[in-house]
Order: sequence, then C-alpha cells, then structure tokens
Amino acid sequence: MKTSIQIAIILMLAFIWLGQVLFSPWLLSLAFLLNIIALIVFYRKQKHQPDREFPKWVKGIFVLFCLLTIFVAYRSFIGVSAGTCVLSVFLFAKALETRIEADSKRDLIVLFNYALFVAASLFLHSQSIWMAILVLCALMSCLVGLYRVQTAEFEQARPILLALKKDAGHVSKFIGLAVPFFMVLFLFFPRFPPLWQVPIKTDESVTGLSDRMAPGDIAELSQSSELAFRVLGDIQKLPNRNEMYWRAMALDRYDGTTWTGSFIHLQTKPVTLPSQNQHRLHYQYLTTESNLKWITGLEHSIPLDSQFSLHLDGAITPNRAIKPNKPVDLLWIGAGGELQTNQLSDIQHRMLLDYPKHYDPEAQKFARSLFATSQNDPKQYIQNLLAWYKSNHFAYTLKPGVMGENRVDEFLFKRKKGFCEHYASSFVLLLRYVGIPARVVTGYQGGQYSPDEKSWEVRQLDAHAWTEVYLEGRWIRIDPTAMIAPERIDLGMQDYLSNDQTAFGDEGQSNWRYQQFTLLKNMRVWSDYVSFQWQSKVLGYNTDSQKKWMSRLGLNSSYAYGLLIILGIVLLTLLYLGLGHLHRQHGCTAEKQIIDKFSKSLSAEYHKQLSETFQHWMKRLALCADNEKCFEDANHVFQQIVYLNQNDPETLKLFSQLLKECSSVLKSHENDLS
Repeated sequence: MKTSIQIAIILMLAFIWLGQVLFSPWLLSLAFLLNIIALIVFYRKQKHQPDREFPKWVKGIFVLFCLLTIFVAYRSFIGVSAGTCVLSVFLFAKALETRIEADSKRDLIVLFNYALFVAASLFLHSQSIWMAILVLCALMSCLVGLYRVQTAEFEQARPILLALKKDAGHVSKFIGLAVPFFMVLFLFFPRFPPLWQVPIKTDESVTGLSDRMAPGDIAELSQSSELAFRVLGDIQKLPNRNEMYWRAMALDRYDGTTWTGSFIHLQTKPVTLPSQNQHRLHYQYLTTESNLKWITGLEHSIPLDSQFSLHLDGAITPNRAIKPNKPVDLLWIGAGGELQTNQLSDIQHRMLLDYPKHYDPEAQKFARSLFATSQNDPKQYIQNLLAWYKSNHFAYTLKPGVMGENRVDEFLFKRKKGFCEHYASSFVLLLRYVGIPARVVTGYQGGQYSPDEKSWEVRQLDAHAWTEVYLEGRWIRIDPTAMIAPERIDLGMQDYLSNDQTAFGDEGQSNWRYQQFTLLKNMRVWSDYVSFQWQSKVLGYNTDSQKKWMSRLGLNSSYAYGLLIILGIVLLTLLYLGLGHLHRQHGCTAEKQIIDKFSKSLSAEYHKQLSETFQHWMKRLALCADNEKCFEDANHVFQQIVYLNQNDPETLKLFSQLLKECSSVLKSHENDLS
C-alpha cells in the first residue's frame, strides 16, 4: 500500500511538472524537478526508517525560494501565470510534508484532490492535445492514488507492479464508463459563448519572422520544420507552387547589415473588393499562435474581416487581439491582381534608392559598369544582372558562413554561396546603385499538402526573401533565388532539401544533418496534423458547428438539444444496466440461477445470509416448515451438482422442481400462521 501510493504521488507530480515546464520560469521548473528527485530518495530511505520525516527547514527553504522566483519573474503573485505557479508550489510543498501512514488518509486525499485542481489549471496555458494527454495522465495518477488510499485496508499483499496495474485497470474502467456521458453532453449541450476570457501574455512570435532581416535569420528558420500556418478552403484552386509567395512585409531600409521597414508602410489603404469577373479565391489562414502580428497570406490578398488592416506594402495586420485558433478569412484576387497602384512620393523614392555609400565599393563599381553596358535601360539591366547570377556558378546553401564588413562584395565576388536573403539583399542593392527603386520582401514560399490533403501546410523551413522592383509605375516581383536554385521555387523547400542535401553544409556532415532534419520533420508533420484535428474538431466545436451538425440530423429547435441529452443519458443508463445483467448472467452457473429464482420467491426473512452455506440455509428453512424432506432432497441434489459435477439437464430440472416444492411448503406455512 505504502509503495504504490508513493509511486502514484511521484507520477502525479512528474506529469504536472512536464505540463508546466514550458510556461514557468526555468528556476522554478528546476526546483520542482529537484523536489521530485528528493521525494524519490526520501521514499527509498523511508523503507529502512519508517518514522523518518522530511526536514522542515528544507520545506521552508523550498517554498521561500519558489515564491521569490515567481515574484522576480512576474512582479506579482496575482494573475494567470503567477497564480498557477503559486498553486504548483503549494502542491509540491504539500507532497513533501504528507506522511503515507495508516493515520494519514485525510492528508493523502487532500493531496490528490488538490493535484486534480492544479492539473486542470494547466489548460490556462495551453489547450493542445499534448497538454490534454499530460493532464489525463495526471488525472489517472491521482485517481489511482485515491483508489489505493480507499481500498488499501481491504487489499491483500501483492507485488507493486501488479497492484498498480490492477488499480489502473479499475480506474480506466470507471473513466471508460463516464466517457459516453461526457460525449453526449459535449455534442448536444448548448454551446454558450464565454462570459469572460482569461488574458495570457506571451512574447512569442507568430510566424517566426521578425520585422527585420539580419544575416542568418531566414537561413536559421529554414532549418526548422515547425509549422508556421495552415491554409483551409478549396486547396485545389491555389496557384502553382512556384507562384505561392506568402507575403509578410516589405523592408526598404538598409544599414549595411540589417534590413528594416520604414514608417511609410504603417499607413493603411482601403480594402476594395474586386469585380466578380476577376479571378478570386476565398481561403482561410490558421496560424499556430494566438499573438498575431501580421498575416502571411498569398500576394495580392485582402482581408474580409474589418478587424484586419491592409497596408501600403501589402502587409495585413490585426487591429486588436483575436481569438486563438480562429481562422482568418482572406480573398486572393489572382496573380494579375494589383493592390499597390499608388505613385511613389519623393520621400518614398529617395528611401528606395538609399544605401550605405561607404560599404561594398566593388559591387557599386560593377553595377554602374553593367548598367552602362545595358545602355542605361532598367529592364535590360535587370535581365543582364539575372543572367550574370546564373552564369557565375552561384550556389544555394544554408551554411554560407559569416561575411565580413563588405558583405555584398564578399558574397558576389569571393564566396558565391548563400541563402535567399543573400540573393535578395544583394540584388536590391545592385539595383539601387544605378538608381532603380527596389526593396526586399520577406515571407514564405511554397508549402505542401497535409497528410489528409484537405489543407495546405507552410512551415518555418519555407521562409523566404525575394525582391520587388518599381518599374513603370507598379511593383514587379523578381526572385533572384529562382535563377540560382529553380528547384527551390518549383518543388518547394522540403523537396529541394531532399534532392540536394549539400544545402546543409559540408559533404561530411550534410547526410547526417539531413537525416536528423527528415526525422524531426516527419514527426512534426504528424504531430501538427493531430493537433489540427484536435483544434478543429474539439476546441473548434462551437455554436455554429453544433448547429450545422444538428441541422444534418434535421433538428433545428433549441428544445431538441435538451431532449437529445435526456434521451442519450436514458439510453446509456439502460445500456449499462443491460450489459451488467448480461455480465451477471454470463458469469452465473445454471444452479445459481435456479437458486436466485427460488430466493426471489421467498419472503425477506427466508433469504440466504452471507455467512450461510446452502446446506445450513436448507436446514434453517426446514425448521420453519412442517415438511423437512423436500429441503433435504434439494440439498442432496445440490451436493451432487456441485461436488459430483452431475449438472445434466435432468438433474437441474429435478433441482428446480424440488426448490419449487420447498417454496410452496414455506408459503403454506406462512398462510397457516396468518
């Protein structure tokens, strides 16, 4: 009993620690881990010293340290993050002082019930399927502990693992019996909107992209298989993969190392719906985070919700915080759609031509020479420049190395190895050197189908940078990466890395890095797919989806919800009663069924007592009746059936007739007495 409860406590604390480790200060998580280790050591020593108690000064230091850590991290003990941490501290401290003795039953019940509350509070941080699994494991540990506390006095000594297995089986059976009732309530109980929402602050980025592009930023993202966002809708109508440019923002200011956006991009422009005859596609954007900064939709997309704004550079940003896991409705007006027809102002024109004059002198000289060779024609210059990239054996790699002060010179004329950010940055500067307005655009390119091919997944490894050139009063997208690695654009980053593993770096390490990348990517793909189904089918089951599901059944009345709940509970109750009766009948022998039928026909005073054998029961009944022979004969036949295995139909029929005769004798005796 003692060891099994100790194991339940350790498992309960471990699952709660795993659930909060990503959302709590690391020092606090470390203290909780040390607490679990200390409990394991203490329980092992307690086997040899049963009266041993955890030192009080250790418990005091643990609580003070944890509370100080919480206050330093949050500057308060109030709020969702700080409050859940305080609850966890008190739980782990309670585990240190709880004694597992026969007289400590109350403390153990308090500990396990308090742990159930703390485990439920983990949903305030995350409602993902993985958090739900951890909470379910913590729930199982608590229920196994509570079951063991209540039944320890009646259980026989048995091996620990066997006892825990048996207890887990009982608890799983209880939960399994309750699941159908929860499903009925989940499906049919009216989905009321929340009266309030708990705000949880987070500093995490939405897409992994930032509002700037520094050396190595996008290359680092492209080695991560984490899901950036998901696209829902008529996926078959999406453009070809080489036209899938998911736009985040434009960057037009360069300081020699980093690209940033200017204040002009913050200006919004009115959203105008295109004409009906223009190509258009309505789709939904579903991010993996709740703290949206901008929407990375297809180029030439406009928001259909008034709480999102469209900016001059084509970026889409939320005006206020939005609900997590809520798709954003967007409209793509086609590759030929034009959202940016505004003429450049003098300030914009100067900004789009600006560059650090004291950097990269060799590149500046080369650009002016090539522009003169192109008869000072911007279009001819762009064609010659792209041809120069293609003919000079540039390579596409995720490991270009660290560049020096003159980054563009070193990249163009020495290393000739780089990632999309190197090609986009150098191309824009080569245009600006000769007076052609240009800027860098960041976002994603490509993507792939989800495992069920019902949605489109874009991952961090699809992060990309390209360029936009202002010619003849409109912005034109030019992607120099397509000249160096066309497979990256046509096939997508994931297939490109599969075909060309040298993108991971040196030949000696590229194969190992690719194997690691492939394993993690495949795990993430299926993990994200399961999470998406959990979000859409469970967390996303709201009033609208409930009405749609009910309308398919032909039930549109609000009274139908209540009737279905009542009918479902009644049917489940009858089903359980029927299954229980069948189970009892299946485990009941023929002679026992005859005896039960005989017992039900008697008055309560004649029923068989738990302490009586069948022989003693028959003797007691015989004393109450005038005819003792039928009771003796019934007992004799019973002995033949049980001990001589004479359970043939004729013997059972005789046994039933004798008991009927006994019942008649007793009823006659009762009538004589009355």
